Amino acid sequence: MPDGSFVNLGIGLPTTCANFMPADREIVLHSENGILGVGPAPEQGKEDPELINASKDPITLVPGGSFFVHSDAFVMIRGGHIDLALLGAFEVSESGDLANWTTENPKFPPGVGGAMDLAAGAKQVWVLTDHVTRKGEPKLVKKCSYPLTAQKVVTKVFTDLAAIDVTPEGLVVREMVEGMTLEALQELTEPKLTLAPDCSVLAAPAV
Repeated sequence: MPDGSFVNLGIGLPTTCANFMPADREIVLHSENGILGVGPAPEQGKEDPELINASKDPITLVPGGSFFVHSDAFVMIRGGHIDLALLGAFEVSESGDLANWTTENPKFPPGVGGAMDLAAGAKQVWVLTDHVTRKGEPKLVKKCSYPLTAQKVVTKVFTDLAAIDVTPEGLVVREMVEGMTLEALQELTEPKLTLAPDCSVLAAPAV
């Protein structure tokens, strides 16, 4: 993430990124419920029930952070002031189409939230998700089967197995977890993968 970026963390997995912000860069985290300057999760026992993110998880506020009305948070999104949105996904297509608001399962109501606003309004969209579903089916697909949130908006995908760029030429693998091969990753991925010449090992941050 470039220094000075304004970054929205989507509901679910992306919100955990607040705990791993680089110390050498100023990344201003935005939450659609009306916060700029989201900090890491508080220590256990020090949670403030009135200080939460869009996932309703307890958070802290960095020095200089601010609160504002919910509608202003969406003005920032729709006005093109968010540099990067980190979002979860049910599916991502090889052309960068995003499906993350409904699976059309009547047992699970759709979660529109700000997903469509973020997908359309943020300057870049990166997806954070598991590489496959609980049934072992690919989440990176040739064409999304679920209703789309937005077309051709995803530029990077980070999974539990790899970091992948979405390019006009297709999906390019930039990093893979230790022990993973392109052949094994391809078996879990519907579109064709290309290995970047400088592909490196994807290592989890220290906790």
